[in-house]
Amino acid sequence: MPPLQRVLVANRGEIAVRIIRACIDEGIESVAIVSEADRESMAAYLADQVVCIGPGNAAESYLDLKRVISAAVLTQCDALHPGYGFLAERPELVEICNENGIVFIGPSADAIRRGGDKVQARALAHSLGISTGAGSSALVDVDEAELIADQVGFPVLMKAAAGGGGRGMVLVEDSSDIRERFASASNEALQAFGDGRLYIERFISRARHVEVQVLADTHGNVVHLGERDCTAQRRYQKVVEEAPANFVAPEVRAQLHHAAITLARGLDYVGAATVEFIVDAQTGDFSFLEVNTRVQVEHPVTEMLTGIDIVREQLRIAGGQPLSFSQSDVVLTGHAIECRLNAEDPGAGFLPSPGRVTRWIPPVGEDIRVDSHVYGDYLIPPYYDSMIAKVISHGEDRDTCLVKMDRALGHMVIDGVSTNRDFLRDVIQHPDFVAGDHHTRWVEQEFLAGWADGQGDHRRETV
Repeated sequence: MPPLQRVLVANRGEIAVRIIRACIDEGIESVAIVSEADRESMAAYLADQVVCIGPGNAAESYLDLKRVISAAVLTQCDALHPGYGFLAERPELVEICNENGIVFIGPSADAIRRGGDKVQARALAHSLGISTGAGSSALVDVDEAELIADQVGFPVLMKAAAGGGGRGMVLVEDSSDIRERFASASNEALQAFGDGRLYIERFISRARHVEVQVLADTHGNVVHLGERDCTAQRRYQKVVEEAPANFVAPEVRAQLHHAAITLARGLDYVGAATVEFIVDAQTGDFSFLEVNTRVQVEHPVTEMLTGIDIVREQLRIAGGQPLSFSQSDVVLTGHAIECRLNAEDPGAGFLPSPGRVTRWIPPVGEDIRVDSHVYGDYLIPPYYDSMIAKVISHGEDRDTCLVKMDRALGHMVIDGVSTNRDFLRDVIQHPDFVAGDHHTRWVEQEFLAGWADGQGDHRRETV
């Protein structure tokens, strides 16, 4: 297979900028697709070519398969990178790329189907000897949901079989809620993913969310790049991610690495993937959660630890090259933390805050990285996810890393829109978070109650 020459970046925002910069480093031309709302985006300025594919509404632009592939064909791209979100885990995109002689920078359509369908992925993991915890296959109806929930024991989670990101996911505390919750979750899943199927999973009250980064090439090489702890979440959305997972026992981490590699081989996987697990903080037991068949938002923390550029490896793999390293070359150095900076107002229920950024001064310093598409005078559109930047710090240990992150956030200047910067500072300085005594529902159940009452006074002054 000849090296890639021109890549269509089928996404927007910071991940589009990230892919374009990787293309520049690899000497590959990039073509950015933009909606009318993103004509003045950083990706549009950085790419070699730009194609406007429709209005600001994502359904008529970034989510329109025909418009996306037409842009690739029109500009004679030989490859397409989907980023994350939008069409990234749509097997139909892979198939239409194949039909048009365009290399899809990611796994096969079959791997996306088998990995992206949570029920199929659980069945595969179980067949490979990977713990999936108590739960079910796809539910036939609400009567079956009641029966299985009683067998598993309340509380339980009902989750969308075909989705992620918390859509179509509900916590059911007891049997009196199950019929109403089943209907609402199924309807949300149908609206979000075109598939209303649900399955049940045992709910772990003090859970840690740990994921393993995997890379696989077309030459049979499958490696892991360690694990990330994504336990700090709000409404099933990750808030802070870090690596390594210090609060998980070393022997459990080793088992997670092995399970992730085993699953990737079971999927005949090619490209970047993240295999996610739930770890019971009280017992140390873990169970498979899902596999994300694309690059993750939080991939920079792994890059900071390993020095391996995951997106450049994706480009090389798609071009037929073997991985540039082996498992023995992977060395995790220090600790890394990522905070997701959103244009939103935490004091008003985290309402999005689109608008013009009148001043933007990102932090600089040793071991600080900012992945963003924002610049001074940038107009944040109202149509898309509210994340405007990822701030990543790296240090010799977790405590050092936290101090660097707090200083970085404290020195950021963002005027014109509301952001969650101070919320993030309070999260990472909270005694529970510093001690690692937090779980996947800690932000909602414990942190926010005190924070709303003005108890976030533990924040140190920026120095």
